[in-house]
Amino acid sequence: MGRVALVTGGSRGIGAAISVALKNAGYTVAANYAGNDAAAEKFTAETGIKAYKWSVADYDACKAGAEKVEAELGPIEVVIANAGITRDAPFHRMTPQQWQEVIDTNLTGVFNTVHPIWPGMRDRKFGRLVVISSINGQKGQFGQVNYAATKAGDLGIVKSLAQEGARFGITANAVCPGYIATEMVMAVPEKVREGIIAGIPAGRLGEPEEIARCVAFLVSDDAGFITGSTISANGGQFFV
Repeated sequence: MGRVALVTGGSRGIGAAISVALKNAGYTVAANYAGNDAAAEKFTAETGIKAYKWSVADYDACKAGAEKVEAELGPIEVVIANAGITRDAPFHRMTPQQWQEVIDTNLTGVFNTVHPIWPGMRDRKFGRLVVISSINGQKGQFGQVNYAATKAGDLGIVKSLAQEGARFGITANAVCPGYIATEMVMAVPEKVREGIIAGIPAGRLGEPEEIARCVAFLVSDDAGFITGSTISANGGQFFV
């Protein structure tokens, strides 16, 4: 068995592509999911990757979930914090609930996921953390004050953990996808999707597998000297 990798939000969309890519690279993968049992069961049946259900917004659930994964698969050495939600609205219409739900999952969820696993990485003198942020965390987005705030905050987490983890052999990096051909994006009206593509210099949406390849590199031994970094995978739509 290879190193154990935990992928949150790992049974659908970009997370599913990451889970599969890591399995194909020799990792033993645990795919976390929050609530879609049917999708998780289908994913496991098709890939052989075991899915584990808990909410990343709940610290105790994350701790118990990590303990279960480690009891069944072994120490978690790779963490991909991918789970995320949107609750979009213009700021003047955004409710405190819409704000808090996104904060709890996209920002606090990264803390909740990594914190119980971090001591073991320090003890073993090895770890790989990749947080899936977003182009909108880099440039902002109309109607996404909550989402953009969390994704920008995720970059701060990565830069800080990179400094804390370096002497323990732990790397922490981020990937900021642009617009990717996931179910969510493909479900928007065709004219809206055409408008999105028109703003991408590459002239197309990205593929989930392209993000997965970024992650697979960052968690590999070849990337051991890369930490605190952000890969922007957006087809030239935004440069930092």
